[in-house]
Amino acid sequence: MKKQPEYELQKRICKWLQLQYPDVLFMTDSIASVKLTLPQAARNKAVQKPNFKCPDLIILEPNQFYNGLFIELKIKCPFKKDGELRKDDHLEAQYRTMIDLERKGYYACFSWTYENTITIIKDYLNAR
Repeated sequence: MKKQPEYELQKRICKWLQLQYPDVLFMTDSIASVKLTLPQAARNKAVQKPNFKCPDLIILEPNQFYNGLFIELKIKCPFKKDGELRKDDHLEAQYRTMIDLERKGYYACFSWTYENTITIIKDYLNAR
């Protein structure tokens, strides 16, 4: 089986979230790491919003500033040293989705380490 480090990070974070915040509702975009058959892929495409790149972790809990938290998990930093997003069509589409989510009152960000993601979640949930 092919290694899936992003999925492993996602599992670890979700397990921590379940233990630390059992009453917080959340979901993940687990379809990204699944190899679909052609009929499954067609079915999935039929019910998805075109060009919406669903972030990996969605916390359905408002705080005093935002309606919910969306985190796009990565294994390495998606930004260059100067802070600019790396040139990649998929990353750019994900970033546009995050901008759209922020315009609608959600907090959306990239995170690429377990520790950083935990800090983002704690900071967000402590602002309730």
